[in-house]
Amino acid sequence: MSDNVGLPEAVSMALGGMVGGGIFAVLGVVAGATGTLAWAAFVVAGVLALCAGYSLLRLNSLCDSPRTPVGYVQRFTGNTTLSGVVGWTFVFGYVGTMAMYAYAFGGYFTELTGVSTVDLTGLVGVSTVGSFALQPVISVLVIAVFVGLNIFGAHASGRAEDVLVGLKVAILLVFGVGGVSYGATHGGLEFGLGNVGVGPLVAAGISFVAFEGWELLLFDQESIEDPRETVRTAVYVSIVGATGLYILVALVTTNLAGTQAIQQHAETALAIAARPFLGQAGFVLISVAALFSTGSAINATLFSSARLSKNLVIDDLLPSRLRDEEADEPIRPLLTLGVLAAGFALVGSLDAISSFASLAFISIFGGLCFLALQERENLLSTAIPTLGTVGAGASVVALLWHLFDAERGTFWTVLVLAVVVIGVELLYFEREPLEREVRSVERRIENEV
Repeated sequence: MSDNVGLPEAVSMALGGMVGGGIFAVLGVVAGATGTLAWAAFVVAGVLALCAGYSLLRLNSLCDSPRTPVGYVQRFTGNTTLSGVVGWTFVFGYVGTMAMYAYAFGGYFTELTGVSTVDLTGLVGVSTVGSFALQPVISVLVIAVFVGLNIFGAHASGRAEDVLVGLKVAILLVFGVGGVSYGATHGGLEFGLGNVGVGPLVAAGISFVAFEGWELLLFDQESIEDPRETVRTAVYVSIVGATGLYILVALVTTNLAGTQAIQQHAETALAIAARPFLGQAGFVLISVAALFSTGSAINATLFSSARLSKNLVIDDLLPSRLRDEEADEPIRPLLTLGVLAAGFALVGSLDAISSFASLAFISIFGGLCFLALQERENLLSTAIPTLGTVGAGASVVALLWHLFDAERGTFWTVLVLAVVVIGVELLYFEREPLEREVRSVERRIENEV
């Protein structure tokens, strides 16, 4: 982020962080779970994001100087381990979002080029080699490209981001408004109100990752003009704007693409929905926009999460081996995050990746809503953080139950990932007591011998 960022740039960066890749990557999964009621999932997720935004901004205002969300936990609980766990969970959440963006990038690339597999037999002349899927390879390669660009210090300025975000939003608005007009004149649009139940709450949990991005402003307040006021306005404007855009796009996609097409091609649902009223040109336009958006989202998330990791290393909340003493760019964090995201994109499914990333962020934001609620005497409203806390908890439970009931394989994948992440975090932050206990046991054994 450039120095002296004003309100327009702050809004662009917050909105770009959300719209940049989330809607292209996650909408198909949400629509597959709720059908034409997908728009309602984004309403629920948007409300929860606003509750989280209010809670984080109130915590920020209670600090003597602007702090990061990780700093809020340290400031208001005094628990270094807990703040470290929150920091790690942010990092793993960003790894999940980068993997999701890369997965979607690979999907749009193969759909646009029409090449989904590569036959090695013709290349090397050995019949036993066979072929391989191109999509995961493209996903890994695009992450590698942006890791390289960030190592060499390449990133967009605030003013450039204004233009880029404006272009992406404009394309989605054309898609949304054009799709609504087309649907209204060809039999009307179905809102799915007859299927209201726990579906929107489940899908809100899945879609929550699409609202990740606004909180990055809170991690970089030192480079923003009048940070408290600018960040506050930018957070609210961007969340409301993203919610409205998501509702419009979800309504068009679920009505024009069809349930079967969405389930078969979840990662490219928007491009498929553009065909009925924009033809093949619309498919190409949305696909190109998706490639650009998911690519820039990988770059922005990698840039921000690497710097977050660097700060966590400085605060001794990440291993010191990730520290770059002489490098201007956080090379070791960049490489580590890139390898993790590439591995996740290579072996994970879109459902598993998006569910894991959503669970990470909704857990963090729900926890920070609860933290804000503990400072109730300093809040203008306790109803908002209460709604955020309860809603986040309900979404997590509903999502896990849905995965267990309908997608058992994805459920176990997400559960194993969560257990591994939490286990690694606790082992790191409790390493000193564990080391003391191990040395104590070793001494007892030596004395007995």
